[in-house]
Amino acid sequence: MDLVTTIGDLRARREPLAEPVGFVPTMGCLHEGHLSLARLARQESASVVVSIFVNPTQFSPTEDFADYPRDVDGDLALLEGEGVDLVFAPGTDALYAVDHATWVELPALTDRLEGASRPTHFRGVATVVLKLLNLVRPDLLVLGQKDAQQAVVVGRMLRDLNLPVTLRIGPTVREEDGLAMSSRNAYLAPEERTAAGVLYRAVRRAEALWKDGERNANVLRDALSALLADEPLAAVDYVSVADPESLNELEGEADQALASLAVRFGRTRLIDNILLGRSA
Repeated sequence: MDLVTTIGDLRARREPLAEPVGFVPTMGCLHEGHLSLARLARQESASVVVSIFVNPTQFSPTEDFADYPRDVDGDLALLEGEGVDLVFAPGTDALYAVDHATWVELPALTDRLEGASRPTHFRGVATVVLKLLNLVRPDLLVLGQKDAQQAVVVGRMLRDLNLPVTLRIGPTVREEDGLAMSSRNAYLAPEERTAAGVLYRAVRRAEALWKDGERNANVLRDALSALLADEPLAAVDYVSVADPESLNELEGEADQALASLAVRFGRTRLIDNILLGRSA
């Protein structure tokens, strides 16, 4: 496995890779969720590239960029075990000049859900993903379902900008109690970690109601809100039952839906979601 930190070295090491090339962008501090995406990329690609880059432009001034967990040595050991061919771990200066002034924005998809409380987040995500795609030149891009809105935003960017990249979405990987794996789980105090189990109970509740024939988005939304309200440590940011493509909130009967939620436990903000009526 090769590790490169500069754009020049990336281009040199990328050139001889066997095609097709699969790519998994990450912010490091890897866990089984990330590794499952690398395996998915391997299944469909001759070569796999993973990036490790804590992207400053997707953090707001009040968020945890400086404190975001980093463990490059541990990450490299995990990726070596997965047979990844090339790891790109640039510094901020490699991707953003001091006078950087070009951004990718998709306001129709990013003014709600995560974007409502993090208004510059998806501008940073879309911009850095496009930069990485231009540099890595993959045939396949693999993202995770846990970050459902991000997957929708990047998918629309690929379509609208006619990028020759196929998008695959890997399923959410969970802890034994169902909590979606996330680097931010490490921030939780013991009592918060216990309380965070309500996220999984909520998405399972949505799934159970759907399987029982409930199709009214308002009923589903109210059921999730009521369940979360029973957990004293859960401070709800949003509960959504939206169209899986437009992310517009649904009202009344629905043929398919993305049920998603964001909840704070102390200083830690966690998200989860489930697709209803279609597979991920």
